[in-house]
Amino acid sequence: MKRRSTAKAPAKKSQNDSLPRPFSSIVVDGVERAPSRGMLYATGFKKDDFQKPQIGVASTWSMVTPCNMHIDQLAVSVTQGINENGGKAVVFNTITISDGISMGTEGMKYSLVSREVIADSIETVVGCQGFDAFVAVGGCDKNMPGCIMAMARLNRPSIFVYGGTILPGELHGKDVDLVNIFEAVGKNAAGACSAEEVEAIAEVAIPGAGSCGGMYTANTMASAIEALGMSLPNSSAQAAVSQEKTRDCEDAGAAVLNLLKKNIRPRDIMTKKAFENAMTVVIALGGSTNAVMHLIGMAHCAGVKLTIDDWTRVGKRVPVLADLKPSGKYVMARLVEIGGTVPLMKMLLDKGLLHGDVMTVTGKSLAENLRNAPSYPAGQDIIRGFDNPIKKDSHLVVFRGNLCPGGALGKISGKEGLTFSGKAIVFENEEKALQGILGGKVKSGHVIIIRGEGPKGGPGMREMLSPTSAIMGKGLGKEVALITDGRFSGGSHGFVIGHTTPEAFDGGPIAVIKNGDPITIDAKKREINLGIPAKELTSRLKAWKQPKPNYTRGVLAKYAATVSTASEGAVTDRQY
Repeated sequence: MKRRSTAKAPAKKSQNDSLPRPFSSIVVDGVERAPSRGMLYATGFKKDDFQKPQIGVASTWSMVTPCNMHIDQLAVSVTQGINENGGKAVVFNTITISDGISMGTEGMKYSLVSREVIADSIETVVGCQGFDAFVAVGGCDKNMPGCIMAMARLNRPSIFVYGGTILPGELHGKDVDLVNIFEAVGKNAAGACSAEEVEAIAEVAIPGAGSCGGMYTANTMASAIEALGMSLPNSSAQAAVSQEKTRDCEDAGAAVLNLLKKNIRPRDIMTKKAFENAMTVVIALGGSTNAVMHLIGMAHCAGVKLTIDDWTRVGKRVPVLADLKPSGKYVMARLVEIGGTVPLMKMLLDKGLLHGDVMTVTGKSLAENLRNAPSYPAGQDIIRGFDNPIKKDSHLVVFRGNLCPGGALGKISGKEGLTFSGKAIVFENEEKALQGILGGKVKSGHVIIIRGEGPKGGPGMREMLSPTSAIMGKGLGKEVALITDGRFSGGSHGFVIGHTTPEAFDGGPIAVIKNGDPITIDAKKREINLGIPAKELTSRLKAWKQPKPNYTRGVLAKYAATVSTASEGAVTDRQY
């Protein structure tokens, strides 16, 4: 059944001003809606509030993770911006989970699922309550695409506010973050780091509120959403606890009312050109592989056709300019100090790599937003010039080949090389792979295969930060490669390939790889090939039988039954 469009809902004007009330008026106007008003009086509404547009504030506040533990206060600032500019703010919550805490455990299977739960829950509340517009505030990785997916589905005036990046921890005069802890675990297994040293890093690496500090998935998606036009300029590049972030929230509250007044809606902003802008900024920043799947999923909800092949097309012309972790030197807070993402976007626009004519949540075009953008200070080396890029084209490489006919995805910075050939060592899940790496079973020259971790097979497509960090910690970063039908944390680096499609549960070639099979990865040709005769591969696939699902009831079973492939964005709201 097709979702009913909200685009033509009748706009009713407030008696007090020119702000429309297309949805809240249906809920609260007239004698027959007195019970609705009675319920809202109890929540603090005053009589004149019913003549104001109701603006939802979707808060992802939770104490389960430092990424989101401050967002209740940011929601208060958004509320202030709304109420001071003629609206009536109504705060509601949705969930968050912590990738960093659940990483490497069975609980991580819920991570990608949470993106869908967030999108569904925001759509449910906004649709039910009749909010005329809304602002969403998100921190951890899945919050951001989940919020944007809900905005695209509902197509009501809306703005996303990023909760902000964490400040780095410090140990021995150097910046440290979450990934340093994971890699210290690998060093400990290799005998290069004591348990006491691991704990010393853990105690200081995460000093307070905010999302993980490198150009990992949270900062990647925040930057992508800003480039998409769905958050205010530099919202993606502010410290979580700062005056700038508080002001960003207040400004978003005012800006969403401007969008309501001008009837500018998400699908007016989220065009194919806008998604290309988001892709361009992700590449220039050296962003997370997760951005590929999330942006495809967001585009799906907006009715925009975006594929993995679009990433190849855009990636051929966009260089990597940012020297940011995990492959580079700096954390996001250092980029904030030199001006954030706005000067980078101006550089890309001036180079002809961004579409300047697209609409944004300011009510102005991207080019208008960037007209007076400052340049980065002289002498900084966080963002390089076009004459000295980190990599001349995209680090996000979409692979094809007989091992991944539906596509696979790697983050190839160039530091790990562009080709790798080796012998397969196969593990049926992440836990067994981690044991094999830490226990010394994985040797130089191996291509580690971790299968059964796809969207359906896991289910939930876990991130492989624990295995990839163990590889780096054991000094095998340039000695082995890893291929999985799961995915990677933005903190992963090395010669690692994920999102392999078809996944093992669907009978993709990854399901029939055997120990010792030769595998060649060629990032220049964008190919991954299993070096066995075609007849042998066909015979193995014919003999393959689908395994029993890991879950048959509950949210994970429901997710597995509805989710699309990784190459299609791993969405669960396909048209029925």
